[in-house]
Amino acid sequence: MHKQTAARHRPALALRRLAGAPLLWALCGAVQAQDAPRHYYDDPFLQVTTALPQCAPQEPSKITQAQMQAEAHYRTERGTSCYQSGRCRLPNAYLYDREIIPRVQKALLADGGFADTSIAVEGQRRWVWLKGCVRSAEQSAAAERLVRSIDDVEAVINQLTVLDR
Repeated sequence: MHKQTAARHRPALALRRLAGAPLLWALCGAVQAQDAPRHYYDDPFLQVTTALPQCAPQEPSKITQAQMQAEAHYRTERGTSCYQSGRCRLPNAYLYDREIIPRVQKALLADGGFADTSIAVEGQRRWVWLKGCVRSAEQSAAAERLVRSIDDVEAVINQLTVLDR
């Protein structure tokens, strides 16, 4: 009789075990989603020009949550050291980026020498990243010089790729 009772309950026990599976899958998905690279700090990013269709689309920098947590203290320290040393008028270097990046866009568009490019710009603590594609090394250097000349820009990281004609 005991074996018959156990046999009758096996399907119910199996169903109870499976009932927890969606929760387990959801938790696994949450862990994976949590570690998927994202644009955590919302550093400003703008696509300025798009004339080169063969240029890969540019995206803002993305990091995992673990990288974000590891970087949080460092970003705070870098952001405030500028003000503490007297090099910045605003209390955090990252506060400049929201006004610098639109000025970079305006300068690149007003110049007229970059209409045949695909340039994106990203800002982080008064540093400007130039991303995308240009037609010549001279164009790349000119974009970098122009952006360096903009008020409050501390550094320019030129990641522009020169496409063969």
